[in-house]
Amino acid sequence: MFLLDNQVVREDWKSAKNLVQEALNKHGAKVRTLRRWDERKLAYPIANRKRATFFLGYFDIGVDGLPALRRDLELSEKVIRYLIQSCDAVPETENELAAAEQSADFVVPAPPADDAPEPRREDERPSLEDSIEVPDLNDLEDMR
Repeated sequence: MFLLDNQVVREDWKSAKNLVQEALNKHGAKVRTLRRWDERKLAYPIANRKRATFFLGYFDIGVDGLPALRRDLELSEKVIRYLIQSCDAVPETENELAAAEQSADFVVPAPPADDAPEPRREDERPSLEDSIEVPDLNDLEDMR
């Protein structure tokens, strides 16, 4: 599972998919399926992002290529997170879903309405002085 930055996916989802595909190919992985799974709100912000697009892939990779693949994924600014797990077999429906994504009439769903960025007002931001409390050293001496 690969979480990609929504801005990259919305600019061109095929190039975002190719980003993952090329990273896998670079390290000798044999890709069985790779498809856009969903765009979702994250449970918590990651790198100031509240939403991400999930790509689900099944691939075979040798033990030697895995550390280098992980390093490349962690260095990529477009890949927010990733999770690589071992799997015995590709589910039967995955091939059908990946093939449907390759069809000419496939359209990426529009972003949901709750994805609009919240406007920031300058007066709502806490100042640095408000968020840091410095103890009075005179009070500390009285406690001794």
